[in-house]
Amino acid sequence: MKKQIRFYNEIRESILMAFSAVVANKLRSILTLLGILVGVFSIILVMTAMRALQDYVENELSGLGANTAQIKKWPSLNFDGPASWQKYARRTNLDYEQFKKLRARATLAKGVSIIEGFRTDEASSRFETTNPNINLQGLTAQAFSARNMVVEEGRAITDTDVESRRNVCLLGYELAKKLFPYTSALGETIRFDSINYLVVGVLEKKGSLFDAGSDNMILVPLTTAMNYYGHRRSMNFLIEAHDRASYEDTIEQVRGALRNIRRLKPTDEDDFEIESNDSLIRQFQNVTFSIRVGITVVSSIALVAAGIGIMNIMLVSVTERTREIGVRRAIGAKKRNIMIQFIMEAVVLCQMGGIAGVILGVLGGNIAAKFLKVPMTVPVDWVVIGLVICSAVGIVFGSYPAWKAANLDPIESLRHE
Repeated sequence: MKKQIRFYNEIRESILMAFSAVVANKLRSILTLLGILVGVFSIILVMTAMRALQDYVENELSGLGANTAQIKKWPSLNFDGPASWQKYARRTNLDYEQFKKLRARATLAKGVSIIEGFRTDEASSRFETTNPNINLQGLTAQAFSARNMVVEEGRAITDTDVESRRNVCLLGYELAKKLFPYTSALGETIRFDSINYLVVGVLEKKGSLFDAGSDNMILVPLTTAMNYYGHRRSMNFLIEAHDRASYEDTIEQVRGALRNIRRLKPTDEDDFEIESNDSLIRQFQNVTFSIRVGITVVSSIALVAAGIGIMNIMLVSVTERTREIGVRRAIGAKKRNIMIQFIMEAVVLCQMGGIAGVILGVLGGNIAAKFLKVPMTVPVDWVVIGLVICSAVGIVFGSYPAWKAANLDPIESLRHE
């Protein structure tokens, strides 16, 4: 017990002496810990921003439904180079006629639907006019279920609306409040790109990553949007299974049906992509992981460079304090005491830079998160890892100067001027 108390007192005394040494050489200490600060700041900044963005994207993708998949001409992410893009470009587009045939043949699916963006412009009502950043999207009736869109007021787009190409629409929550601040939007008329639409519903508030998100969009029947704007691009089909147990069978039936519709031979590979929400989340995680690894490597190099700087400063400090070391040895200090003192000085320098880097990194990352309109977060695991790394850098790069200080000859040290 006495040994433990003695060791605790020794550590406490070393830490206090370390702070005294840092304060006594303010400018040198600040310049030394800047390297640590930059390294830790870079890691924490990126990890905070990426964690906030990843949590948001994963939550949004999960919100699309675990039993939903997308059929696309182009993959969401591609790292195979320009040659692969040429392969995708040669594929024929997925169009509305193929969609109607697929919907008729996909008997296992709960729903086959489309939601496509057509135009971005300003919207106006008898009260207000918006900025020209409102996105008009065309969709089929079953897209509401596939995309987990909830109608808070009024009704959704129906099959009859789609078949009849009606000029009806639903508004995102924020857009409805903007256009109709004094009354309900239901039954009102809005104007978008010189076309009038009757408002039949308002969506539940969801929050959005950018202003063109679900709270600031206009939904119209797909055929209505196609009637006004045409559609030369490839469409994306949404496939919704009844449950997780039937998901794989549903996807296989859809794949076979679409291959037949697109007249592919048995030996031909699919000329379309089928992406589940789980696969999109995995792809996004792979991208963010690669970014994190890259930033970690660069920041680690900065920390190593800062560690070398700390070692050099500590060696200079040992030379300057040779007589002080001799006095301490003369009055009974052991080699271990001297080593602990100098290692603690290196650790204190690193931790001061690390704590400052963590604070600035978390603040910077959350400023980026706020700019992207995603929930703010604190990556506690990376904060702990960052501070542990700072301690490790201090111990590793402070050990040689500490060893050199501890092994100075006491008599020669006292003679040092």
